[in-house]
Amino acid sequence: MSPPIAPVGWSRWLVPPAALSIHLSIGQAYAWSVFKPPLEDALGLSGTQSALPFQLGIVMLGLSAAFGGTLVERRGPRWAMTVALVCFSSGFLLSALGAATGQFWLIVFGYGFVGGIGLGIGYISPVSTLIKWFPDRPGMATGIAIMGFGGGALIASPWSAQMLESFGSDTSGIALAFLVHGLSYAVFMLLGVLLVRVPRPRAEERADGRDTAPAGPRVSARQALRTPQFWLLWVVLCTNVTAGIGILEKAAPMITDFFADTSTPVSATAAAGFVALLSAANMAGRIGWSSTSDLIGRKNIYRVYLGAGVLMYALIALVGSSSKPLFVLCALVILSFYGGGFATIPAYLKDLFGTYQVGAIHGRLLTAWSTAGVLGPLIVNWIADRQEEAGKHGAELYGTSLLIMMGLLVIGFAANELVRPVHPSHHLDAVTPEKGAPDVGRHQQSESA
Repeated sequence: MSPPIAPVGWSRWLVPPAALSIHLSIGQAYAWSVFKPPLEDALGLSGTQSALPFQLGIVMLGLSAAFGGTLVERRGPRWAMTVALVCFSSGFLLSALGAATGQFWLIVFGYGFVGGIGLGIGYISPVSTLIKWFPDRPGMATGIAIMGFGGGALIASPWSAQMLESFGSDTSGIALAFLVHGLSYAVFMLLGVLLVRVPRPRAEERADGRDTAPAGPRVSARQALRTPQFWLLWVVLCTNVTAGIGILEKAAPMITDFFADTSTPVSATAAAGFVALLSAANMAGRIGWSSTSDLIGRKNIYRVYLGAGVLMYALIALVGSSSKPLFVLCALVILSFYGGGFATIPAYLKDLFGTYQVGAIHGRLLTAWSTAGVLGPLIVNWIADRQEEAGKHGAELYGTSLLIMMGLLVIGFAANELVRPVHPSHHLDAVTPEKGAPDVGRHQQSESA
């Protein structure tokens, strides 16, 4: 399947909707916490066990993005979106079979392994294409698309809750909900497959007439792995994601526990609404903060994400259980930083390594997401389970987890401070064939900080 090249006169503003159709679909992963309580009741699972499909999905997202990044760059966005459609929808269908037969391992395999591959390939499929279409505003462009991933749960959370209420929260009801998800998302993702285009090879043939010739450094994916900048950004992304995903994966049970002993406990419906609010903040942060990064710079915006994130966690730990509005507000800010971090990282990579193979570099960096996808839910769920076994309840289940998240954000802040421009010796025109990259001639350009 060859990449579809845009005809003369094609508007670049048709590409973001194509990307959104994919990201809004795979963003359902952020609504997994709505399925956790029904699965735990129907199959007798612990909180840690019910998180396994989500955790494996995030692991496979990072791994498939890392190993498939170069292939996605070579085959193009339409091929990648098609693979994402098939894997993501098939994951739901396998999960439906697992729920219907009471086989939890099949839900883990379907949603986590097969669906996770769809998450990874679908996530990176439009990123490099959008950066090539919008070289003047990379933060805004990637923010528009990745906004969809954050906003997917805004649709999926109430939709899933309504289906579970209508179909029932037993195994047959869960299976039917999974089935409807799989078929519906297949149709919606197909719109993106049909609509996506790549820029014409010659810059002067771009519809709006602006020059799309790549500027700045040109670093290959292989060479990027040899730079300290790549690994510093890996730490930055991993810590920011771990801090956010720990709340997101357990959002519904967490807000219920925090206020269980108060005069205004949180119902299951309200908890699902809280998940939807977090999704809205996640989505808004992706477009809002990433667009802001075009104005103030990537390093500065990550200073906000990581530094202010520590303050938000401190407020939740100290006074969150005494004020529901404060708890919700702090969680919303944290999730906006979480989403903004995802949307800003492709532009950060573009600034440091250039547009050449930026999609493949982005895919490799998403292994940080895989790590965080295990760490975040594991820290929160495992500690909560141990605290519950010790006889604690309510907000006491999460005190230690919140302190750990604050420490991780401090580490990420320090790593961001160490980021410097990539040394010219790593640029393509400075790397000899013997070092593992082709000699593309003298085309070295100045690099943005």
